[in-house]
Amino acid sequence: MVDRKDFGSWLEGPRARTNAEGQYRGRDLGLPPSGPGSVAGFGIRFAGVLVDWTIASLIARGLFGVPLPFSQPPASGAQGFVVLAVFGVMHLVLVGTVGFTIGHRIMGLQVRSLVGDRVLPLQAIARTVLLCLFLPAVVWDRDGRGLHDKVPNTVIVRTR
Repeated sequence: MVDRKDFGSWLEGPRARTNAEGQYRGRDLGLPPSGPGSVAGFGIRFAGVLVDWTIASLIARGLFGVPLPFSQPPASGAQGFVVLAVFGVMHLVLVGTVGFTIGHRIMGLQVRSLVGDRVLPLQAIARTVLLCLFLPAVVWDRDGRGLHDKVPNTVIVRTR
């Protein structure tokens, strides 16, 4: 049965219903509360995305001549999406093959499937498309998983 508390949890944020004794992010997924294998927090995931975006910007600059952020006036037209496309391809290839991007690796993170440890190709495609749409990545549940992780049934965990 759905009650007001269920709606309040997403309005109040991801920690609204995890303050009870024994509750923590990832408990319902069978993950440990801390350390390797636990659900990664927002801050460390955000730092990983910044590293990946910086790398994508440098690749787009080198291959397509897209100006680096804050170096020139903003790119116009299709140039604005080149970095996003490079980011998406980089994410799709790396997560789909080794389970992490360069930013994830530097920050000690890994993308894992909840139906097995390895991310399947279809999961990597769904996750990448939703991540590039941005909005699903900023809406998350009490386990700390964004919609881009819930739809393909994946989770970002700490490796150290």
